[in-house]
Amino acid sequence: MEKTYKVTYKTYFNDRLKKAFFHGEMTYTLYVQVTFDRKTIVFKTYYFELFSKPKYVILVDGKIHGPKIKEIIEKENELIEFVIDKNLPDFSLKIFKEDYNFYSKDLCDEMEQGFISYLFVFFSDKGMPDLATTIQQGIKFRIAYDLIQDMKNALAKPLYSELVKNSFFYAPPYLVVYGFMQQTKKWPMLCLTVMEWYKENVKENMTEYIRKYCPEINSIQGLTEIKRWLEQLKES
Repeated sequence: MEKTYKVTYKTYFNDRLKKAFFHGEMTYTLYVQVTFDRKTIVFKTYYFELFSKPKYVILVDGKIHGPKIKEIIEKENELIEFVIDKNLPDFSLKIFKEDYNFYSKDLCDEMEQGFISYLFVFFSDKGMPDLATTIQQGIKFRIAYDLIQDMKNALAKPLYSELVKNSFFYAPPYLVVYGFMQQTKKWPMLCLTVMEWYKENVKENMTEYIRKYCPEINSIQGLTEIKRWLEQLKES
């Protein structure tokens, strides 16, 4: 008789480690434990690390505001259950961890560093190396997309248009992905995960977004570029 094994998991604070600083307070780091066939794996949660970054914090009236641990736990549990259900009945801890690593990734965060590298080269080529270096070194405290919105007001219109247009060819499709994400998410949980990307109608909605807000690029080209980045992410 064939045996069936139950998959169990929990998201918990790892009090065996030292507390970590999380947006104004000290807390134990969130971990995930998954058990299957009497074997267990334990690892630090992706979203705790992601939303611990300084760029997800704002100061209002002298107080720190950022993601809540409760929201992070909810996001983790949604992802874990998705990965478990996706791999049944051929479940294994190895496959689970591989899929967790892939489907958890925030496309905006993954593309941001490549976009920052593009900005560094762009302003260096324009004879503004100090600005290029300032952006490169200071961006960890801010979201790159918000920086670009400020540049729209600060830069001469021809220079700003050139910056945005060239990014479609020389940088990851960060501006398109972040702009699309921002339409459906609320601060501070600003992310678009690989898992969410594969949900029903998301690609169709992205196509419509590109047509409406990014006339400089072809919608098919935009989706193709995102698909290429997803393939690279899966291989990494």
